[in-house]
Formats: sequence, structure tokens, C-alpha cells
Amino acid sequence: MKAAGFRYERPNNMAEALALLGDADHDVVPLAGGQSLMPMMNFRVSQPEVVVDLSNLAELQGVTRQDGVVRVGAMTRYADLERDAVLLADISLLAMALPHIAHSAIRNRGTLGGSVALADPAAEMPAVLTALGAKIVVTGPGGTRKVPAPDFFLGAYDTSCGDGELVAAIEFTATNKDQRHGFYEVARRHGDYAMAGVAIAAQGGHPNIVFFAISDRPIRASAAENVLAADPLAIDAAVATLAGFDVAADLNASAKMKRHLAGVVLRRAWEGMAP
Repeated sequence: MKAAGFRYERPNNMAEALALLGDADHDVVPLAGGQSLMPMMNFRVSQPEVVVDLSNLAELQGVTRQDGVVRVGAMTRYADLERDAVLLADISLLAMALPHIAHSAIRNRGTLGGSVALADPAAEMPAVLTALGAKIVVTGPGGTRKVPAPDFFLGAYDTSCGDGELVAAIEFTATNKDQRHGFYEVARRHGDYAMAGVAIAAQGGHPNIVFFAISDRPIRASAAENVLAADPLAIDAAVATLAGFDVAADLNASAKMKRHLAGVVLRRAWEGMAP
């Protein structure tokens, strides 16, 4: 299959990009790394009239640091993040999760902002951002706003981005010495979509536990968090709280299997975290 006909635009600055994305008379989509959009277009799952290539926008690329906040431009490629030793030291949960994202060829082109904007339920980055309490910087005709990650992901392929808006950056708070991270996922093969996964950020004794690939969005496990905050050794009791989880079946596994796998990944991520 090949994509249906479309008009290709490659703006040189943010103003041009927002003008194109704000065209209410046409079905317009932004193009980041294209690792998800282009296959969807080739299979005609997505048939936009206009594709706006963001690769020329320097303001959407790179990593900056100021006052303890790490800002990653939405068009920063995964491969660049993997080579940024300072970033990975600042945010160790990223270092844990990045190697699980597809394969190296995909990470050479795929972008952090593209994954965030797509909001695939099986993707690692939305869960990682939610666990870390990151903020999504969204720019549009009404200006720029910052959306906490838990409020950004609304469902499968659904975000709080409005018409004409795009993801400009992601902001993290740099990890401090008291924070511990854990990550684990189960997939049929390394690099395949996860069947179940979890990202954990523990600060001051209280963990943020966020699952992915078991629901239509990243989901917090508040009951398990409370159990482990009270007793870090009570992993059996924490896993038991997942019995009431509302999980969604998919082509990979039934809801029963997903719930079981949620317990598996939680146990392995938690037990793998450094004291």
C-alpha cells in the first residue's frame, strides 16, 4: 500500500508551522520522525490532506537546562537522547526505558515529541513522563501552556492538544540523589510493542507507579504505591492490589493475562531498583 495523495509543507519557523496547522479547511497533521505516521498513511489508516514537516524548526530540537529543569525539544530524536550522557545521568528512568523503544533504526528517526503526541497506549514514553511528573509544553494560536503528563494523555491516541496546537517540548525535573527509578516491560521480542510494562519513580519513600500497554493510557497504581510506601518489602501485597485493576485486552493478550503480567513487571521493576 502507498499513501493517498497529500500536500507536503516544510515550514522554516514556528509561526509558519502554526499557520499551516491552524488551517481549518483541510485535514492537517504534523510530521515529526514519521516512524508511526508514515506506516499509518501507507496503510491508509490516516489520510491527511496536508502533512507539515517539523524537521526545520530549530526551536523544537535539543536539550537545555535551567534552574534544575531539563527541557527536551519535541523534535529531539531518541538516538540523540541515548548519546546525551548528562541527560541520562540527570534522568535515569529515561536511560532505563530508551533501549526498549522499538529498534535502533527506529530510534534514529523517532522523536520524543512524536511519541508523546501520538499517545500510543503501548508506548514507553507516556508512562515514563507520567511517573516522573513531567510537563508537556504545548504551543498553538492561543500561546504556550504546560500540561502535567497525567492530564495530557486522555485515551488511546487521544491527548489534550487542541486544534492547531503541537507539542513543543517536554520538561523534567532533574533527578536528585534521593530518587530511585525502576522500569520493566514484557514483549514477545525485544523491540516489539509491550504486552505490559511499568515505570517507577520513587521520591522520599513514596513511589509513582505507572503501567503502560494494559489500558488505553498510562495508569497510576495508587493502591500499590500506598502499600510500598508503608512497607517497601511488601511487594506481594502490592501485586495483590492489582486484582481489581480495570485492564483492556488487545491482540497480544486477554485482560486476565494483562493483569497477570502487570504483577510480573511490577515485581521485577521493584526488586530491580537500587536501595
